[in-house]
Amino acid sequence: MIIPAIDLIDGSVVRLYQGDYEQKTQYKLDPVDVVHSYADQGAQWLHIVDLTGAKDTDKRQLSLIKKMVDTQRMQFQAGGGIRSESDVAQLLEIGVKRIVIGSLAVKQPDLVKDWVSKYGAEAIVLALDVNIDDSGNKMIATHGWQQSSGVRLEALLEDFLSVGAKHVLCTDISRDGTLQGANHQLYQQMKQQFPSVIWQASGGIGSLADIERLKPTSVDSIILGRALLEGKFTLKEAIQCWQGE
Repeated sequence: MIIPAIDLIDGSVVRLYQGDYEQKTQYKLDPVDVVHSYADQGAQWLHIVDLTGAKDTDKRQLSLIKKMVDTQRMQFQAGGGIRSESDVAQLLEIGVKRIVIGSLAVKQPDLVKDWVSKYGAEAIVLALDVNIDDSGNKMIATHGWQQSSGVRLEALLEDFLSVGAKHVLCTDISRDGTLQGANHQLYQQMKQQFPSVIWQASGGIGSLADIERLKPTSVDSIILGRALLEGKFTLKEAIQCWQGE
């Protein structure tokens, strides 16, 4: 399925280039209006990144996210600096269906595995952002991509599969925000190696042809951000392309 994404800073819709707060584009869009627009075009899920909350968990944009969820137009997955169980519980309480967890899954895997067991595999999405080196090693980056964890993607997945984790949002950092096309080889390889995982591809998709190229990989979902905000194509066109219409 096609999942549109929305990044939020202080109530505004933004995009960061490769996770850099200094390279920010702000859009004159109301987040709730975006929900209605994407729902009208056929979206069933929306991916929300709370960038304010990622920087300061005391400033999490819960009231805004609740307004978006309360439209009841679709299902929501949300993340951005999830560091404690209370962060998870707060988002679930306001109706978010899936909580997206990044760095913490690498830094404190046992804690996050406990959450998978407690809240269920459907409630947790592992956001694993990778740098791929010249030898093809997929190393997970943390702290807004500023640091390498020294942990390989495959090793972390094996660990989380032991508790039944299902949803993985995987981004090739070098492609994010570039509109240069997704790393379809990465998703093809990962889907073959971990067929039980429900894979969400993210990063670099700038045209309908990029979506076409992901079809043979058997990836389960595609996250679209900048391309939609900049009008490269509409969400409706992306959904029709993915469904082969």
